[in-house]
Amino acid sequence: MKNKPTAGQKDIYIFTLTNYEEKRREDMKIIIVGIGKVGYTLAKHLSAEDNDVAVIDKSQEAVDRAGDSLDVMCLKGSGLSTSALLDVNVRETDLIIATTPSDEVNMLCCLTAKRLGAKNTVARIRDPEYAREVSVLKQELGINMIINPELEAANEIGRVLRFPTAINVETFAGRKVELVAFRVKAGDKMVGRRLADVMSSIRLPVLFCTAVREDDVIIPDGTFVPQEEDLMYIAGKPSAITDFFKYEGKYQKQVKTAILVGGGRIAYYLGLGMSQMGIKIKIIERNKKRCQELDELLPNCVIINGDGTDKELLEEEHMGAAGAVVTLTGRDEENLLTALFASRMEVPKVIAKINRGNYEGIIKTLGIDSIVSPKNVTSAQIIRYVRALRNTIGSNVETLHRIADGKAEALEFIAREGSKHLGELFKDIRFKKHFLVTAIVRNGNIIIPTGNDCIKVHDNVIVVTRSSNVNDLNDIFED
Repeated sequence: MKNKPTAGQKDIYIFTLTNYEEKRREDMKIIIVGIGKVGYTLAKHLSAEDNDVAVIDKSQEAVDRAGDSLDVMCLKGSGLSTSALLDVNVRETDLIIATTPSDEVNMLCCLTAKRLGAKNTVARIRDPEYAREVSVLKQELGINMIINPELEAANEIGRVLRFPTAINVETFAGRKVELVAFRVKAGDKMVGRRLADVMSSIRLPVLFCTAVREDDVIIPDGTFVPQEEDLMYIAGKPSAITDFFKYEGKYQKQVKTAILVGGGRIAYYLGLGMSQMGIKIKIIERNKKRCQELDELLPNCVIINGDGTDKELLEEEHMGAAGAVVTLTGRDEENLLTALFASRMEVPKVIAKINRGNYEGIIKTLGIDSIVSPKNVTSAQIIRYVRALRNTIGSNVETLHRIADGKAEALEFIAREGSKHLGELFKDIRFKKHFLVTAIVRNGNIIIPTGNDCIKVHDNVIVVTRSSNVNDLNDIFED
C-alpha cells in the first residue's frame, strides 16, 4: 500500500504491509542512505528479514523503484540533511547504513546521524587512501563498521586464485575451516556413488554440505548420489580439502600468472595482494592516465594500455598461457565476452566480475563458474553485522556467506552459556529440516561432527541452511 502526501507535506512515501505499526518489538529500525545497487540489495534483504527499514535517496527514480517493490519507508532527499534524517526517525534508529557513491557523503552522513542519536553506523568507503585509515575514521567519526566493496571482492577473488580447482572459497573460524564449491565432472570418482560410500573411501575429515542440481538446492545426507554438473560444497580444514581434490585428480597448485582485464580499484587491490605472494600479474587498462597511476602504485605488475576486449591484443599478450584471467571492467557485457574468450582459449581459471544478477545464469551455461559481485559481497558483510546486532541471547552470527546463488547460507556462531542442547549428542537432538552442522572448532581443533559429537560452550559452530533470517544458534533446533 502506498500513502502519498497531502498538500503541504514533505515528499515522503511510505510503503507498508498490513499491520505495519504492529511489527515485533525486537525488529531493528534501519535507515539506508543511497539506493544504488548495494543500497537496494540491502533494503531488499533487510526488509525481508522483518526489520523496519527506511531509505533515503536524492533520485526520485531510485525512490520510486524501491517503493514499488519493497516494504520500506521511502524519502526523497539528502542523507546529509538533518531534517530528512529526523523525518525517518533517526533518533530512534538502531542502525544507519550510508552507501552513496561518495565516500565523503557517507562519512558525514554517519557522523550527523550519530550526533542525532543513531545507535550504530555503517559506511561504504572505497578510496584506498581512506582504506588505510580505517581505525582513525572509526574513532574520530564514530563509525561502527567500514565496508570497502572492491577490497572485499579482491579478497574473494584472491582466495579462488590460491585454490584454482574451486569455483568459490569461503572461510570460517579465522580461516581454520574452508567451504569450497566445485563442479562435478565426468570421470570424477564420486559420480553415481552415495556420499556415504564416498566418505568411506576417502576417510578424510570433510563434509559435503550442499548440492545444487539445476535450480534445486539440496542439503545432502549419506544417500545422496552426485551426478555430472552438480555444484557441490565441501567443508573442512584446508589440508583435508586439498587431499580430497588430490583423491579426485582435480588438484591444481596456486596460480602463478594472471591477467586482469580492467584497472579499477579491484585490480589495484588484487594486484597488490597477489604480487606480494609471488604471482606474476599483468593488468590491461584502456585509460592511459589510469595506466600511469597503476604503474606507480604497482611496480611489481606489468601494466598494458589497451582494450581488454580486443582479441588481437589478448592473443599478443599470450592470454592462453596465463594461469588465470579475471575480467574487472565497469561493464558486465565486456566482462562476460572477455571471460568467454578466455574460456575458449582454455585458460585454467576464469573469473568474471558481474553486478547484474540476471547475467549469472547466462555465464554458467557458457561454462564460466567463478563470478564475483561486489554488491553481493558487501551486502552479505553488512547483513552479518545486522544479525549480530539483532541477536541479544545465546550466540552471535560471527560470519555469514551466501552460497548457491543466494539460495542457501553458511553461518558461523559462537556457542554461549544458555544455548540449547549443550553437551548433548547430536544423535539425541532434533534438528530442523534443511539445517546441517558442518563443522565445530574447539580450542583450535576442527571437528567434522557425527552423531556422537556435541556442542560445548565457546565452540565455533558452522551451519549450512536453506533458510534465511537465522540469527541465533538456537534457531537450528526443533525445540
